[in-house]
Amino acid sequence: MSIPDYQSIMLPLLEIAADGKTHQISEAIEYLGKRFKLTPKEKDELLPSGKQEIFNNRVGWARTYLKKAVLLKTNERGRFCITERGLDVLKNVTTRHLTRIDQKYLSQFPEFLEFKAKHKEKEREAPALEHEPPKEQIEYAYEQLVEELEGDILQQLKSVSANRFEHIVIDLLVAMGYGGNRQDAAKAIGKSRDEGLDGVINEDKLGISKIYVQAKRWGDKNVRHKDIRNFIGSLDVAHADKGVFITTSDFNRDAEEAAGKSSKKIITIKGTRLAELMIENDIGVSRENEFVIKRLDTDYFED
Repeated sequence: MSIPDYQSIMLPLLEIAADGKTHQISEAIEYLGKRFKLTPKEKDELLPSGKQEIFNNRVGWARTYLKKAVLLKTNERGRFCITERGLDVLKNVTTRHLTRIDQKYLSQFPEFLEFKAKHKEKEREAPALEHEPPKEQIEYAYEQLVEELEGDILQQLKSVSANRFEHIVIDLLVAMGYGGNRQDAAKAIGKSRDEGLDGVINEDKLGISKIYVQAKRWGDKNVRHKDIRNFIGSLDVAHADKGVFITTSDFNRDAEEAAGKSSKKIITIKGTRLAELMIENDIGVSRENEFVIKRLDTDYFED
């Protein structure tokens, strides 16, 4: 049997998690390799980059798409478990005698459609991509990996404890150059009553300018106009002219407008932007592979 495509892997991967337990991706790869009756040569066949096995890569993409459709969820690095929706899908698959889950099937779920719509302009069909210059293929693959990582970070942020969320926000602010050192920032910021934290930190190392920071660890609850209005009031109490409002969710349009119209300088950071900033500042991520693209230096060959 040849190496299956990632869509053929989706249903068997979901079935592994049917027991409701947490599973390691390495465990799933081993099991699926046996299920698809892959030979050692097929299991060891590498991507053109030589950095990863093709089959492992396809299992990873199958997991990603199932996560985007909220059939699976990750609770820590390299581990996954099934969701209530995933269990319902398995029941539906059994009832309808389906033998495959693919992108067409996943398109019934709004979260998956949102994910697809978000990347619609960036996406290119695989056959078309194969004809692109190698450098563009690398750039496209890099974008996909970053987007997947952002989603994983955001999911983790929404599931961490309030204490851990406080540490993450402080680490990010210090890494971005705010709050002085970590000890000073930790003293200045404390937990709030509604799954978040707030406080006044230094904008610069000398403490000449102050910034009021508020962060909300919210799931599906967006920041409203009322929340921004209260935030602006908090700036007055804190004697701060600048503020940063961070949320793991999103901002309603009227909330964004209120922040923009305020006489004070207010920066809003929604969940996806928070994940981007964490990646940019190496917070909660580790480096796995690095590629250097070299070009011919024609000047070197001149007399």
